This record gives sequence, structure tokens and C-alpha cells, in this order.
Amino acid sequence: MKVKDVVEKLNLTVFGGEAGLDREIKGGYVSDLLSDVMGSTDEGTLWVTLQSHRNVVGIAALKDLAGVIIVKGFVPNTETLEDSDREGVPLLGTSMETFEVAGLLYRMLADDAELPG
Repeated sequence: MKVKDVVEKLNLTVFGGEAGLDREIKGGYVSDLLSDVMGSTDEGTLWVTLQSHRNVVGIAALKDLAGVIIVKGFVPNTETLEDSDREGVPLLGTSMETFEVAGLLYRMLADDAELPG
């Protein structure tokens, strides 16, 4: 499943990093602790967080993540959007709570991979 498929199915806002919307998603991860994400994610992971500052894009680029979903209606600032576009890291948004997004994302990825659940 590609990032653009998740954007469409979850009706996400694309804040920046449109160049990365064709990235393949290999899994998902939920955390608001940046050091946890750095130590626990792999390439192609779609990260769900309430953090919306520019360090989120830096970590996503460093770890070659598929993108970032920012929850609870938080909106990134201009510097963060510029970083997102420069790095090609899709920065997505929703007003949904973290728990809801995580559950929907899990179901979508599980269904796409034809996993039980």
C-alpha cells in the first residue's frame, strides 16, 4: 500500500512532502517520543504522532520513513512544511485521535497484506 492510498482512505490532509506520496508503506508505528522512533522504526514505516515540529521531519528523513501522520488537528509551522517539501517526506494530518488512526491504519495494512486480524 502506498502513502497516497492511506491519504485517500483516511481522508488525510497533505501538508507537505507530496513528492513522497508514492512511497510504499511497510508498517506503522505510534509514538510521540522522538528517541523511541529513532530506535524502533525501519525504512518504509508510517509514523503516527501528535508532534508537529521540524524535528519530526528530520527523524523521518533520517530513518527513511514512508511519512508522518499528525493527529488531533495539530498543524505544522512554516519551517516544518519547508523541511517536509525539501526532504520529500509526506507530512499528513487528521483531526482523529491517535488510537483511532492507529486502529484504522493497522486494519488497512493487515487487509492489504492479507494477514489475519
